[in-house]
Amino acid sequence: MKTWLMRKIHVVVVFGFMFGVTRLVAQSAEPPDSSPASLIKILTSRSQITLMVGTDRHLYQLGFGLTNAAVALPKKTPGRDDDFYPSAGDGYVFEPALKVTHADGNTSTDLEFVRSDYSELDSNVSLTRIELRDAYYPFHVFLNFKTYRAEDVIEEWAEYVHEETNALTLERFASAAPEFPTGDYWLTQFHGDWAKEAQMTEEKLTFGIKVLDSKLGVRAQKYRTPVFLLSRNGPAAETTGEIYGGALGWSGSYQFAFEMNPQGRLRTLAGINPFDSAYHLRAGELFSTPKMFWSWSDAGAGQVSRNFHRWARKYILRHPENLRPVLLNNWEATRFDFNETKLLSLFDSAKALGAEVFLLDDGWFGERFPRDNDHAGLGDWQVNPRKLPHGLSYLAKAAAGRGLGFGIWLEPEMVNPESELYQRHPDWVIAQPHRPLDLQRNHLVLDLTRPATREFSWSAIDRTLRSNPGITFMKWDCNRFITQPGSSYLPAGEQSHLWIDYVRALYGNMDRFATNFPDVMGMLCAGGGGRVDFEALRRFDSFWPSDCTDPLDRVFIQWGYSYFYPACAMAAHVTRMGNRPFKFTLDVAMSGALGFDVDWQKLSPQQRTEATAAVAPYKEDLRPIVQQGDLYRLVSPYHGQRSAFDYVSADCHRSVLFVYQIGSGNAESVKLAGLDPQGHYHVSEVNLSPGKNSHLPENGRVLDGAALMRDGLNPDCTRKFDSEVIDLTADH
Repeated sequence: MKTWLMRKIHVVVVFGFMFGVTRLVAQSAEPPDSSPASLIKILTSRSQITLMVGTDRHLYQLGFGLTNAAVALPKKTPGRDDDFYPSAGDGYVFEPALKVTHADGNTSTDLEFVRSDYSELDSNVSLTRIELRDAYYPFHVFLNFKTYRAEDVIEEWAEYVHEETNALTLERFASAAPEFPTGDYWLTQFHGDWAKEAQMTEEKLTFGIKVLDSKLGVRAQKYRTPVFLLSRNGPAAETTGEIYGGALGWSGSYQFAFEMNPQGRLRTLAGINPFDSAYHLRAGELFSTPKMFWSWSDAGAGQVSRNFHRWARKYILRHPENLRPVLLNNWEATRFDFNETKLLSLFDSAKALGAEVFLLDDGWFGERFPRDNDHAGLGDWQVNPRKLPHGLSYLAKAAAGRGLGFGIWLEPEMVNPESELYQRHPDWVIAQPHRPLDLQRNHLVLDLTRPATREFSWSAIDRTLRSNPGITFMKWDCNRFITQPGSSYLPAGEQSHLWIDYVRALYGNMDRFATNFPDVMGMLCAGGGGRVDFEALRRFDSFWPSDCTDPLDRVFIQWGYSYFYPACAMAAHVTRMGNRPFKFTLDVAMSGALGFDVDWQKLSPQQRTEATAAVAPYKEDLRPIVQQGDLYRLVSPYHGQRSAFDYVSADCHRSVLFVYQIGSGNAESVKLAGLDPQGHYHVSEVNLSPGKNSHLPENGRVLDGAALMRDGLNPDCTRKFDSEVIDLTADH
């Protein structure tokens, strides 16, 4: 039985696409020729992957590093262990990129080079497409490389199609499998748990395999984020050394496998987790792997981060030109306990604060099973008339009357057993037969591989937004993952398709949201940062990094995410979690997309004054620099009692420095980065508590960029929870 996701393509049409449309420019930038070794170069402005077609027609990798660096041709054709995209069963004995069981039961694949096509998509983006074909079977692999020249990012993925008599089985299908130049390597992973996301750990890789993976199914992570850094010949440094950054665009189970072979060469496999994911591919159907994103720098991890940030702002995030609004969310203020009157009072609070959007969180829906706690109501997306007798449009108009946008929370993939939806369609959930239901947060995951379920999930979004056109913002949540991977819709022999087909169906509905509601901004959330990956972010404007909003913890969480994701995408809210000093809380939140999750009436008069005093300069002055500037990490919270970083505008005329004291001690100067050394900057501490004067020695002075980067500033931060925000503006 054919699943809805695998598009049936007639063989003639497939070949017309593969051999015709992609050949916009004849051959590649470095086309294979009749010489003993033909080279294919995948180029950005600073980095290059160099491939070679051997005399045996296999594809090999010669280098991954600096553009136009000298690459030595091997004196003889490399061996099978050096295949660029190694396949199992025909001589390769390490972890393969590809494992296929062919229609006749043969478990080997022998890929030979067929052709390479190169096309310029625009002045900055190019596509190289390499076809490999099995030496015996009509099985084709297409390796794709999209390069973003100015941003130094390479996007890589694989595609498979075949014309064998019956379905074949894909058992491993990596998006990428590069080898890295000989050397010692240190791996930085970003691990954690719920409310403890993006914690950093670095270790030296040794012989054998190091695996980082997820088996959660409907979201990329709870325990680790699908990104990593590889540092060559020494631990990762911010401004020096060779660094490879890797990020997978996939919101489901994934795997990174780092294998150091006996010859000291490191290969990295990245893609969908092959665990329990065997995929039966029919003739003429096209299977595409997720996208793997790479950036390389010989100037440390900071440059890799800036590469990803610039690229994500330009090519990934929705509404890249828009500054992210200041939000007021009701969740920490009310949880499920609210009504129309309470929300209207919060609208007034949002207006007084200077917020731009009010976001109504969980608890607004359910009639027969009202959503008064997390035990009931999920799946029944009707407004609760007891709480909101005039409906959502009334609230949206009331917000607009106060100059506010109005946002709504949805969790369209989930259902409570205590709901009308579940009582009507118990077969719509992902579960294993003959097993007690395994609940998380008292709910279950809807099976999006079932067309009716997928349409219902979409209708919840479409009906909510279309019938309430005043909604300007949506928070899409996902508070659990798969623990019983069974589908009553998929055939018995295709249960392993669930892990892949679910995510593709999810992206289909996310695409419908982005296409049908282009003016509604969207925030990704999955129990915190469970869906922070570049593929999901293509459909959204921002993400919720963590359900932990304690600013002390957020210093580390936001620091970790900053290695790949730009500040404009990172929602950073002021709450009373941890009961930290209010200025420290404000200063931490101002380093991202500022928001608030507080009950205004419960704040002290001084806290209200501090909050409004912070919002106004953030919106008017600091926000463009924070959200659109280049990030330079200066002092790591992992290396002492302080965290410091600055954002610098593209023209280097403005900079904002954030300093957080996470422990007592450490009165050293903070040396800035990214400034124009010939420029002169007026130094001004901002977001001072009302009635307080700056104790920054350099406050009010004009200093040249070279001195600021050489000698630094001397923040008056020595006690735990001290913090400063310092504005630097070029003096003309």
